[in-house]
Amino acid sequence: MDKNTLIGFLLIGVVLFAFSWLNKPTPEQMEAQRRYQDSIAQVEMARQAEMQKESNPQRTADDSFENVPDSVREARLKSSFGVFAGAMTGTDDVTVLENNLIELHVSNKGGRISYARLKDYTTYDNKPVILFDGRESSLDFTLVTATNRVLNTGEMYFTPVKTHDPNQLIMRLNAGEGNSLDFIYTIKPDDYMVQFDIKGNGLNGLLAPSTTALDMVWYQKIRQQEQGIKYENRYTALYYKFLAGGVEQLSESKSDDKKVSGRLKWIAYKDKFFSTVLIAGEGFESAMFDSKMVEADGIVKEFKTSTSVPFDLRGNEATTFRYFFGPNSYPLLKSFDKGVPSDQQLDLERLVPLGASVFRWVNQYFVIPMFDFLGKYIKSYGLIIFLMTLIVKLILFPLTYKSYMSSAKMRVLRPQVEELNAKYPGQEKAVERQRATMELYSRAGASPMAGCIPMLLQMPVLIALFMFFPSAIELRHQSFLWAHDLSTYDAIFSWSKYIPIITPYFGNHISLFCVLMTATNIVYTKYNMEMTNTGQQQMPGMKAMMYMMPLMFLVFFNQYASGLTYYYFISTLITIIQTLVFRYTINEDKLLAKLEANKKKPQKKSGFMKRLEEAQRMQQEQLKKQQEQKKRR
Repeated sequence: MDKNTLIGFLLIGVVLFAFSWLNKPTPEQMEAQRRYQDSIAQVEMARQAEMQKESNPQRTADDSFENVPDSVREARLKSSFGVFAGAMTGTDDVTVLENNLIELHVSNKGGRISYARLKDYTTYDNKPVILFDGRESSLDFTLVTATNRVLNTGEMYFTPVKTHDPNQLIMRLNAGEGNSLDFIYTIKPDDYMVQFDIKGNGLNGLLAPSTTALDMVWYQKIRQQEQGIKYENRYTALYYKFLAGGVEQLSESKSDDKKVSGRLKWIAYKDKFFSTVLIAGEGFESAMFDSKMVEADGIVKEFKTSTSVPFDLRGNEATTFRYFFGPNSYPLLKSFDKGVPSDQQLDLERLVPLGASVFRWVNQYFVIPMFDFLGKYIKSYGLIIFLMTLIVKLILFPLTYKSYMSSAKMRVLRPQVEELNAKYPGQEKAVERQRATMELYSRAGASPMAGCIPMLLQMPVLIALFMFFPSAIELRHQSFLWAHDLSTYDAIFSWSKYIPIITPYFGNHISLFCVLMTATNIVYTKYNMEMTNTGQQQMPGMKAMMYMMPLMFLVFFNQYASGLTYYYFISTLITIIQTLVFRYTINEDKLLAKLEANKKKPQKKSGFMKRLEEAQRMQQEQLKKQQEQKKRR
């Protein structure tokens, strides 16, 4: 081995050593990884225990110690679980905690909230709205003892402790000799928020000295509460907010999972109209989220979160949370930030899907205030939607009128355009024909783009309303005409048999408002095509495509909220009426005379028209060269 080879190997060794040293995990990272692995192991043990219990429901919590003397049982428990041995056996009773809005059941096993009901709401089939019950939800914390035992609170039995406050409940996990871990629940009247605190008493020396945080796993099945589970699924998702950032979510349309490294303020398991939100006082550490599509047995989705929260081992400070069990009402969720500094606001109203950027602004500052104002004086939400449609149409009237005038100018110039078509026939003269047509429009003061711009300016309002109506909980269980619930589809005919292609996309019903919306769109499409026929050649199949769009809307909107399709039906109907009024009140002969007068005026070409003409000239020259090359061949 020569000198250069030896130096090369030496340098490689130095690089490898430096790389290993720089990438060595910190003690905090090693501790976090250890807690994470312990948590996984404990969850897996709990899952296996649960499977064994389901396979043999007669087994009890301490069935491994059956048929043995009490002293032997206690000794074995002490050997296996140390100071927490007494918490490994017990009865799975519940304690009720409620106010006039919510009813909660707190289970002895795990000390967790095992049942949540919203008193003021019912499901689509008039049953109580229960967010979860029993094994449909769990909130488990991992405890690592000073002797390196890994325990899960979900498998341990807490003892209810009465306090002087009837609105407070302490679930105590005994650790012997007056030591304990307390889960403290506090509920207030007329409030969907529940205070949840975790506090240790004398755990220093019982838990691992390195304990600065508790690993937790939060799981919940999302029940079907609305008619049409597929439609409900579109609005069901796992949301989360960063401690110093915005609100994000997992996919609504498919199973999804994500690992988030930043600290989080809250995590929400959101259904279409109801949510369970867990808000951490000091924030959650990095989290792993998992969302699974189910759509079976009355369950829409399954959500799971694995994360950790700070914990004071000495018990000087409590780990604080707030639970929200309630409706996705924009005014209610927004009220939690009233009087709160902007950097500390929860932004829970983000759980209401109102669209992004400009569309959300339109809903926040125009649609919702108008909706709430009308709701103060009018009880019928069908009438409120009708009045909102009139108001929106009135505000957009100048744009609608301008769009119609643009098409009217194009229509009265149609005979002259047809003359140009006859003067420049065939594909070889297409460029000359187009240039002559644009010159005609320019001299007359007409522009094809003038009708498109007003339509584009209306789009933010139309899209904002498309987002608003399906997410407005105020429409839930509100009837109008034949629609018994404006927040879901208004089926006039249904069937139970599964039909391939039709059932997955169209559903097993026909919605009347959707049919009426489709019919008015077909009528408007036919009339609008006649009104906007300028005499220019159209792309092949364009006419058929225009008629296909309303039929596609029929398939797309058949499972949507009847409040939305009712709005589109009324809106299109008003548009047809407006168009007819314009048609018979505007004198097109006078309009044509005005355009002819414009031709006589000196025209100053805009920069856009100059560039357009230059592009057309170059295109014509290129076309002539291609034709000459063809003749030579």
